[in-house]
Amino acid sequence: MIDLENVYIKSGEFELRDVTLHIGSGEYIVLMGKTGCGKSTILEAVCGLRRVQSGRIIIDDQDVTDCSPADRGIGYVPQDLALFPTMSVFDNIAFALNLRKTPTGQVTKRVDHLAEVLGIESLLKRHVAKLSGGESQRVALGRALSFEPPVLLLDEPLSALDESTQDEIRQLLINVKKQTGVTTLHVTHNKSEANALADRLLTLTDGVLSWESVTD
Repeated sequence: MIDLENVYIKSGEFELRDVTLHIGSGEYIVLMGKTGCGKSTILEAVCGLRRVQSGRIIIDDQDVTDCSPADRGIGYVPQDLALFPTMSVFDNIAFALNLRKTPTGQVTKRVDHLAEVLGIESLLKRHVAKLSGGESQRVALGRALSFEPPVLLLDEPLSALDESTQDEIRQLLINVKKQTGVTTLHVTHNKSEANALADRLLTLTDGVLSWESVTD
């Protein structure tokens, strides 16, 4: 569950006022809007990378407004993926688990399971610098999902991929949605992508959030 209550975000001359939003547990919500309208700003506020001037951010019934990103328990895939280039695929996916001092056997079991779900079993020993765009996207998803977060945030996850790889990752996200049921907020400007994935569709226009119908 994600709740934003009258959130005010200001960065330089840019600002978003009275942002209020409720996403129910297990929902897959896609947030759309023109480039520069503030979609990524909302995502960064939810995950704690951008401070809010006022209002509250609640994740799974916990007020996390003043919590650090690490203490919010959110899985986040930024546009640039932010993978660790000197680490293997296995170590990237295992990173958050190791930070939480998860026993080695449990780490291996969880990484192997995610690798199977994401179709990257053969890549676990490879360094991420040698991956394709689609492979890198899968690894980033695996790292974000590794510790079974209650909330997953995706910032333009298909924008840097070619058309065939976009189709591949779109289907992967549908499968992940079915298998994990994680509450998801996905930012994009692509309407067909939104319609394929969203339970509900949210648009941000001139600083105002509104719900739209999802079409087939």
